[in-house]
Amino acid sequence: MVASTRAPQAGLSIPHGGKLVRRVLEGAAAVALRREAPSMPSLTLGPRELSDSQLISQGAFSPLEGFMTAADYHAVVKDMHLANGVVWSVPVTLAVTHAQLGAVRDGSRVALHDQAGALVGSMEVAEVYEYDKKLEARSVYRTEEEAHPGVANVYAQGELLVGGKVTLLGPLHGPSGHEQYFMTPAQSREAFQQKGWRTVVGFQTRNPVHRAHEYIQKCAMELVDALLLHPLVGETKGDDIPADIRMACYKVLLDNYYPANRVMLAVYPAFMRYAGPREAVFHAIARKNYGCTHFIVGRDHAGVGRYYGTYDAQHIFREFTSEELGIQPLFFDNSFWCTKCGGMGTEKTCPHDAGARLSLSGTQVRERLSKGQTLPVEMTRPEVAEVLRKAYTAAS
Repeated sequence: MVASTRAPQAGLSIPHGGKLVRRVLEGAAAVALRREAPSMPSLTLGPRELSDSQLISQGAFSPLEGFMTAADYHAVVKDMHLANGVVWSVPVTLAVTHAQLGAVRDGSRVALHDQAGALVGSMEVAEVYEYDKKLEARSVYRTEEEAHPGVANVYAQGELLVGGKVTLLGPLHGPSGHEQYFMTPAQSREAFQQKGWRTVVGFQTRNPVHRAHEYIQKCAMELVDALLLHPLVGETKGDDIPADIRMACYKVLLDNYYPANRVMLAVYPAFMRYAGPREAVFHAIARKNYGCTHFIVGRDHAGVGRYYGTYDAQHIFREFTSEELGIQPLFFDNSFWCTKCGGMGTEKTCPHDAGARLSLSGTQVRERLSKGQTLPVEMTRPEVAEVLRKAYTAAS
């Protein structure tokens, strides 16, 4: 088993908790697990658990080395810290039913499989425990309504949680179709160092980058050495734009409107929880592990529906000191194109009323695209709009 750490490069953020976790089985250890697995108790990982275990093993969720035990779980749900006091805002758990638990017991070593039945790794079970689903929903998602996709996932999962260290079979690789843009935290840190970047701002997105996104990214780039455009390509809601289409949008945008020597595009293979404010902190911590020193937090970060206030995801950062968080959040107001200013602005810079501010809802954007209509150049770069138009036209 390989469970090594790597020293942080000078100038970059220190990994969360002080060290970068790596839990990957290679060589003889991997051969041994494949030989022993058929005789071991087994658990099957769903999409979220598989994504989480991959991010744990490569260090993106440092300092976590596995799925949370009861002490960490309850501490995170209650006050957004691990049991040892390190900031952590979202539970990372493996849920099972009594029937799925089978022969798994405290202290047992368990084989982990994906939903296709393939062996992906192993787990050292430290604890099996019960939990309160409604308490998690209220605390983490701020609602008990099952209409919230994150809450629905919690309610649908098993009534027991299994905590313990996980180790995955190597080699590590990215999601299918995006392998060339996959980087572990160790690899991104090395790339930043090779490029001479000492300050890097991370940008989380699950949508194509439109002009408002571009505006706040470039404002942030005036303050740092470089931008890590880090789109989430794990599982999202069914009505979100598919990852392959989004990646095509990012490529044409970066090729035409960003300096190549100051931007890196890499995928973040995480499962979207839609936990709003808590997930904003979660996203910032992960980017800290990738080496980012700064992180952009815009309006309604990781939100869904009307469950969170427009800037709640910014306000939550007030609950932590800069020392315990270890990454600098950059807050931006809602940005828009103002016809009277003749450019992008926000409430802080534009004096004009709503009638001069161009905006389209997500529903309006989808309706235009499904009809083969173009999007206003003031809102979306023509190259991005064309990628979206073709994709929607082909699907209709």
